[in-house]
Amino acid sequence: MTQLTRKQQQLFNALSIVVGNAMYALTVVLFLMPSGLITGGATGIALAFNKVTGLPVSAVLFVVNVAMLLLGWWVLGRRFALNTMASTVLSPFFMALWERLLGDLVLTDDLVLNTVFAGFGIGISLGITIRAGASTGGMDIPPLVLNKWFHLPVSSTMMVFDFIILAAQAAFSPVRQSLYGVVMAIIYTVVLDKVLMLGTTRTEVKIISAKSDEICAAIFAQLDRGVTILHGEGGYLREPESVLLSVVSNRQLPRLEKLAHAIDPTCFMIVSHVTEVSGRGFSLEKDYQAEG
Repeated sequence: MTQLTRKQQQLFNALSIVVGNAMYALTVVLFLMPSGLITGGATGIALAFNKVTGLPVSAVLFVVNVAMLLLGWWVLGRRFALNTMASTVLSPFFMALWERLLGDLVLTDDLVLNTVFAGFGIGISLGITIRAGASTGGMDIPPLVLNKWFHLPVSSTMMVFDFIILAAQAAFSPVRQSLYGVVMAIIYTVVLDKVLMLGTTRTEVKIISAKSDEICAAIFAQLDRGVTILHGEGGYLREPESVLLSVVSNRQLPRLEKLAHAIDPTCFMIVSHVTEVSGRGFSLEKDYQAEG
């Protein structure tokens, strides 16, 4: 597994933040604004002001983001503000850019398609940004401030703010757009969760077999994966037995199953998915040591 150097990782993260914000702004301009869908966060506030006053969404979004950034700087400190600054500036910048380049372009009038693509676009773009270590800023900041001042749960206050913003937009939007806006929020929440876990999920396998030594050697030789030998005891006969524990990629699981059953067709195997694995062979380079 190739590991990036620190500078390469920083460059990759910076590029990811730019791409994530550009994609988020493009999604808003192509699918949210033409369809009139409602959404939460700072973008929702900007859309609400746009409907009432006609002010550009990008301009209102920039003002809201800067105001929240200053609040975060004052309450949460300089380091937090610096981590948030990129999205505070990039998101409105790209939104203004897309508005200028694309004008009144409408890809589709189908509300269902707009809902689905807006949900996927927002979920993927936010996932890219958060994976790069950047805060999305905006209305994520007030819940953090309230948590620091009054120890209120961040998730609960964030939900309250989103509900207020959605309700404010619903007052100026048709019922159909409001209902589809709720569907879109569900879609981007699910997609965001999937993107955040993308590439980090692995499969944990436990194998109990009378031929554990052979299976262990085969995993080393054919799959190039590590194995931990756990010493257990059978619950019925009280006989000692070895339990092989190995973590493999999802694609390697079928090979491991065939390999183990070819050596011992009666082996007992437990398979479970894990959300994240770190250490040698995964987040760190493998460390091969020659036998002395």
